[in-house]
Amino acid sequence: MSESLGRNRNGVPVIQFVALSGTGKTTFLEKMVAELKGRGLRVGVYKHDGHDFEIDRPGKDSWRMTQAGADVTVLSSSERAVIMENRPVAPEELADRVSDVDLLLVEGYKTGPWRKIAMRRKASGKDWAIPPESCIAVVTDGPGPDGVPRFGFDDVKAAADFLQKEIDGP
Repeated sequence: MSESLGRNRNGVPVIQFVALSGTGKTTFLEKMVAELKGRGLRVGVYKHDGHDFEIDRPGKDSWRMTQAGADVTVLSSSERAVIMENRPVAPEELADRVSDVDLLLVEGYKTGPWRKIAMRRKASGKDWAIPPESCIAVVTDGPGPDGVPRFGFDDVKAAADFLQKEIDGP
């Protein structure tokens, strides 16, 4: 991946949204995805879950294969597909598997090679998850660092304009 370009191995621009839990990342990104889709963009989302999660239901065939020891389980239908890695996989490797979208939005991870937008909500009483001055922009209802583009939690259209410029380049 080219860190300076902020793209994965397939050339997809990657933008990472970073904040502590309870800040509103998911709600903001939900609105951002809808806004970008409304502009005709194909949008991928990579959601980091800090806890173990289960996408398969006990007793179903794929669950049974995983329980039997499958390292990788693939599910597909005429409507969707998923590849379950039943082993640790580096975040960058997963992002590099994404193709055929105009932009990949990463929710979570405090580290990583991607360009970042830091988020902070005053009412949470929590600080920034990472230094905001190291980011390409911030989303906050309070002050942000000088020289870093700042958007409010309701400024989805303006933030989408900013992202559009980021992915289109100069």
